[in-house]
This record gives sequence, structure tokens and C-alpha cells, in this order.
Amino acid sequence: MAPVTVRVQRDDFDLAAEVRALSAGRHDIGAVVTFSGLCRDEAGTLGVLELEHYPGMAEAEITRICHQAVARFDLQAATAVHRFGKIAPGENIVLVITASPHRQAAFDGANFIMDFLKTAAPFWKKEHGADGSEGGWVSAKDEDDSARDRWSKD
Repeated sequence: MAPVTVRVQRDDFDLAAEVRALSAGRHDIGAVVTFSGLCRDEAGTLGVLELEHYPGMAEAEITRICHQAVARFDLQAATAVHRFGKIAPGENIVLVITASPHRQAAFDGANFIMDFLKTAAPFWKKEHGADGSEGGWVSAKDEDDSARDRWSKD
């Protein structure tokens, strides 16, 4: 079974260090795909995005999703790191790394993991305004569900 690394953490992550950790000593890997999700400032209106998660359950669900991707796309490795807490615009939120012998499987695996992570992992987002106001919880988006559902057609 290909190695899967999943972490949910408050601290930032180093994309290059994560890629090095995933690929160290691996000469069978032909492609590494990374996706890094950053916090947007929402046209200057967002001061900070607060992410909450269900500890234990979030890690278990992301691990399940990563193992599905490994099996479906014959990946050689997968890493997913998701932050929680208050995240300022421009900071990292999520990182997904996939490795495979060829690029298409790595791209597909990364897309699959993100599409399911966005819709199935137990995270909640609350916006805090740049003016200090406390916004509401961010609702799920139909386009995220549509992106996830496309995988059931394959």
C-alpha cells in the first residue's frame, strides 16, 4: 500500500519540505502534483478566516479520501495537510500532494482528493471582516458538490 500522510494542524506548512518528505529516496516516482489552497482577502473585506474541525473525525475522513485516491489512480503516495484556527489572507490553508509514475494519475488524484475534501471533511469556516466585524459561517457551495459528483460518472 502506498504511503498516505494526513495532518490537521494549526501551524503553517512548508510546501517544499512536504514534497521532499514524500519523495525522499523514491526513484519510482515520475510525477508529483501539488495543490496549495490560500486564504483570499475577498476584495479587501476579509480580515481573517476562522477554520474549525471535528478532531479525529477530520483526520479519519481525509485519510479515507486519500486511500480512495491511491487505489483509484494507482498513486505511489499522497499527502494532505489542512490547517485550522484563524488564517489571514495570503496564508496557506490546505496542501495536497500526489505522486505517481505518470502525470495524469497524479493530477487526477490531487483533484479527486480536493473535490472530496471540500465536501466531506468536517471543517467549518467563519469569516471575520477586515473592519473587525464578525461575519457568519460560510455555506457549502453547489459547485463544490458538482465537482465531487463528477467522479461518480467515471
